[in-house]
Amino acid sequence: MAKTIRIGSGSAWWGDRVEPAIINAERGNLDYLCFETMAEATVSAAQVRSRRDPSFPGYDTYLDDRMRAVLPICMRQGIRIVSNQGWINPKGAAQRIVELLREAGVTGVKVAAVTGSLITDRVLDLTDTILENGASTKSLASSLISAEAYMGAEPIVEALRNGAQIVVTGRVADPSIFLAPMMYEFGWDPSDHDRIGAGSGLGHLLECGAQVTGGYFSDPGFKDVDEPWNFGFPIAEVSPDGSAILTKAPGTGGAVNLLTVKEQCLYEVHDPANYITPDVVVDFSSVKIEEVGPDRVRVSNLRGKPRTPTLKVSIGCTEGYIGEDMFFYAGPGALRRARLAKKILEERFKIVKLDAEDIRIDFLGLNAIHGDATPADAPEPYEIAVRVAARTKTREEAMKVGREVDGMAVSGVGHTGKRVPHQDRTREVIGVWSSLVPREHVDAAVTYYES
Repeated sequence: MAKTIRIGSGSAWWGDRVEPAIINAERGNLDYLCFETMAEATVSAAQVRSRRDPSFPGYDTYLDDRMRAVLPICMRQGIRIVSNQGWINPKGAAQRIVELLREAGVTGVKVAAVTGSLITDRVLDLTDTILENGASTKSLASSLISAEAYMGAEPIVEALRNGAQIVVTGRVADPSIFLAPMMYEFGWDPSDHDRIGAGSGLGHLLECGAQVTGGYFSDPGFKDVDEPWNFGFPIAEVSPDGSAILTKAPGTGGAVNLLTVKEQCLYEVHDPANYITPDVVVDFSSVKIEEVGPDRVRVSNLRGKPRTPTLKVSIGCTEGYIGEDMFFYAGPGALRRARLAKKILEERFKIVKLDAEDIRIDFLGLNAIHGDATPADAPEPYEIAVRVAARTKTREEAMKVGREVDGMAVSGVGHTGKRVPHQDRTREVIGVWSSLVPREHVDAAVTYYES
């Protein structure tokens, strides 16, 4: 059993920066580097893209960038990689990593793909109720794109036990990616609720990357951090009892202190005493957080409760289209002109018979965030952007938004600033619903490849 292990974050979401992962690999003295690249809608969006583009491989579109950046360093230093970059095609991702290893001249490395989370073909038979509205999941049959259950750490542990240096998964709960190395290295039993709860709690602190090192935290004049353009991603020095010291690589910006750790500890946690994951129900209510040095925070006394008999399932469905565009006014009278432009568009949408479920015309810089809650005496802006959006059932209706905004260029209000619409102004809407499935109906499988 290892005395301590060092686990570093490599990413917090699909679009995250690559440089902090390189820094963690180079300077973090790591045993494991873990990449989290999925959001709730990632799998559904990947399925939609796969339907439109047969050449799309189905895994993280930045897989090559990330792996090319860290593979040589990690293989040279013996750092293992755990990642959910497999999205809807973990086997394809694993095979691509093998190709990248061979390109780098690295052979004899075992790469594992964890599959089993996609249950699209069975979800309506395995689930009953939509958690958000209480309706039957069968009501989603006509719009269903994908369904994936949140699997836990155990199949990753299996892969590590069988010698995998790199493990790539599909939908696995974010904390589980970080928990698995702890379970493997310390020999934790899956039924040891306190150890698994502690590990999952630490995984929650690590999963959002820079959010625990000052990212999405800094507020100038109130919560200042050094070099917010150079955030380091977190590193956890984990002990066999489930306690850990959170830190970051030397020479990086941001901060690891009581404030950053406490904020991330409660981030997206609805009930701190009952944070449900596939592996355990984490209890944060007893946690002890203490600064033990510069950019070093000790986290201990995390607890756990028995895991639930069900797993959460995210069900992605098509829900129509959004048409969106914007134009601009500046100088004295900008708001007066924007209000007339709004009236013009409202009347134009009637004339062209726009069939929309919802229409919004917002003034960015005045009321786009707070809407009706915007104070009546809010200061008048010197410049303003008019954002126009409509939600429709068909792409053809959504396209009417851009066409009418185009008309504002010469048939609208004086001094209208119009951007050139090089980008697609319509997009498909993917709705994500939730349900529960008995965990015994979700079977993980591990496939191995070698460079």
